[in-house]
Amino acid sequence: MNALLNIALAASAFVGMEVFAWAMHRWVMHGSAWTWHESHHRPRTGPFERNDRFVLIFSLIAVALFAIGQVVPGLTAVAIGVTLYGVAYFTMHEVLVHRRLPPPFTPRSGYLAHLVAAHHLHHAVHTREGAVSFGFLYAPPLRKLRAQLRTLNRPPAPQD
Repeated sequence: MNALLNIALAASAFVGMEVFAWAMHRWVMHGSAWTWHESHHRPRTGPFERNDRFVLIFSLIAVALFAIGQVVPGLTAVAIGVTLYGVAYFTMHEVLVHRRLPPPFTPRSGYLAHLVAAHHLHHAVHTREGAVSFGFLYAPPLRKLRAQLRTLNRPPAPQD
């Protein structure tokens, strides 16, 4: 298959994974799969948490894409894009934000610092509802997220 097409497929899969991850995080992890994801919004008591099961599931999907890619042209390129997203997610989310491994540096400004701050705003809420910033490699402006957080978590007005 054409090298440029493979690069385009891998890049599209990488970008598409951010959209997929946002939707999974917003509607599944903070929805029907909250029983697993809740562990991620609580202090960790060991090296692993129930939420890590998602990593295993998504890894198995990537492995399946590589296997099927042996007979379906282009699917290996998609698997590469998905895997590269997984590496970026792990580095950003697990290392830089949650420090599950010692980070090589602490971002103090720019894109990475913005993502870290946005994810900390996501964790300002320890419940299924009221969270903001569900992406991993993209986050809206912090002022917008702070305003959204205040609006979502405002106590109800007293009834007359």
